Amino acid sequence: MNDGFANPRATWDARFAREDYIFGLAPNVFLTQQAHRLAAGMRALCVADGEGRNSVWLAQRGLEVVAFDIAPLGVAKARRFAEGCGVRVDYRVASVEEWDWTPEAFDVVAAIFVQFAAPAVRAKMFEGMLETLTPGGWLLLQGYTPRQLGYRTGGPPCAEHLYTPELLRAAFGAHDIVELREHDDVLAEGTQHAGMSALIDCVARKRG
Repeated sequence: MNDGFANPRATWDARFAREDYIFGLAPNVFLTQQAHRLAAGMRALCVADGEGRNSVWLAQRGLEVVAFDIAPLGVAKARRFAEGCGVRVDYRVASVEEWDWTPEAFDVVAAIFVQFAAPAVRAKMFEGMLETLTPGGWLLLQGYTPRQLGYRTGGPPCAEHLYTPELLRAAFGAHDIVELREHDDVLAEGTQHAGMSALIDCVARKRG
């Protein structure tokens, strides 16, 4: 594990210890493109939600949202953001290893750039995300591919933390993968995801 992830809670708290929102306030574009799959009243979980931009957007659409992040300072900023937007989100402080993946608790799981997890932790996280989905529920995931190491416009600097189509098919192929797409695009998500990026999108629906 590289130095940036030796103490992830401290690392992320240090990054979030600023007045500005380092990933911006706008929701992730890939997530907004999935709006047609969402409906008011759905229960949604935002994994490693950071400063709240995605959970707030889901709550604004009428979903019942739970979100967690490892960094207390990030969660505090997310709570302030949600309050300022007039929406309610149930925010928790937890790592993906600490989180209780309650079976069949959510209709939607959003995992946007959750790429700090080493392979063993990531495998358990992927299993947990599927377990906590209801049958027919949606997994919405976006991340970087290893080619992102050439762009250096965001994400961890270690290939083993990044996603490939083969990795995601192995993790979610027992369910219905309705979208799996690699593409290069320009991100403008605050100061941390800025510039041309090597992305992969995955939308999977849990089989009953």
